[in-house]
Amino acid sequence: MKCPHCVYSNPEEVTFCLNCGHEFSENAHQEQNSLFYEFAHYVDMVPRYERSVEPKFRNIFSRVFRRHSDLEAERLFIVGTALTTPKIEEVKETWPKPWLFARVFLIALIAYVGLYLGVILFRNINFIPGLIVVGAFAVPFTTLIFFWEMNAPQNIAIYKIVYVVFIGGILSMLVALVFYDILRNNINPITIGIVEELAKVITVIYFVRNLKYRYVLNGLLLGAAVGAGFAAFETAGYALRALLSGSFHSLFFTILVRSIFAPGGHVAWAALTGAAICRIQGNKKFELNLMLKPKFARIFVLVVFMHALWDAPLQGIFPVGQLILMAASWILVFRMIHIGLKEIADKKWELAYFQ
Repeated sequence: MKCPHCVYSNPEEVTFCLNCGHEFSENAHQEQNSLFYEFAHYVDMVPRYERSVEPKFRNIFSRVFRRHSDLEAERLFIVGTALTTPKIEEVKETWPKPWLFARVFLIALIAYVGLYLGVILFRNINFIPGLIVVGAFAVPFTTLIFFWEMNAPQNIAIYKIVYVVFIGGILSMLVALVFYDILRNNINPITIGIVEELAKVITVIYFVRNLKYRYVLNGLLLGAAVGAGFAAFETAGYALRALLSGSFHSLFFTILVRSIFAPGGHVAWAALTGAAICRIQGNKKFELNLMLKPKFARIFVLVVFMHALWDAPLQGIFPVGQLILMAASWILVFRMIHIGLKEIADKKWELAYFQ
């Protein structure tokens, strides 16, 4: 099956193109042999650089509840290598329609329920470490898969993302501890926001200094990976503290609450600053003076402000305040995705114009 939109050759049994996601019609086989179809395909390719990248939220999650084959999932997991990274001319600048993240969440949820039953019904403490680890990573990693599916250039392999989650998460926490040790008694919501967000920014800079990852969407993904690692390790630590207090209820409550708010916290904030870094860096090597540019400084200050409000001990702010901050964070995230897709459209137009 040759896709009419991207000319990718698919196996016979798939219903969607494994490259661009185009849905095949029932008479697609007959259409492929039609000269008229080939002409229509050529005409359709001409205005691709002028397609709108405006978000249509009713369509973004339209494939979550559709049936997908194992081949479609396998096709997603092999992108990002030297052999499977598409050229910029082949990248679609329209909004991706992610669906794999929902399957990842379902798998993590089933695993967590199994571990939960092992602890509650059978009182087997051997299930507790797995419960903490799966509970801490489930939502941050699910959110990260969403960002990975939204990375339209498809130039970062999944093994690289897993590497950044673990190494970036640990590195950012260690950097934050160094800053905390320097501040010592000057700890408050504002300094917490500055320390933790700056630690994640430094870690993201370490990973995006390679000019291979120069797109805004790359920074968004790598930032989310660092934030997911930071959030998961932090949740695991708080869950262990709750368990050591002698209460299983506190353990489950800690995991539940932090999982609910995980998408709008460290993951989204680090994604925003990561995207801002790649936006100011472009095709140049990173220099510290780039962080003074308004395009980065505005995002960083805003993220620190949201982090400080999140941790502020204000009466009656929980959980309404956190929900509002989550919504604000994701409005900015979708805005940054729009900027990233517009960047790809502009680069494709430049290549088409100057060739």
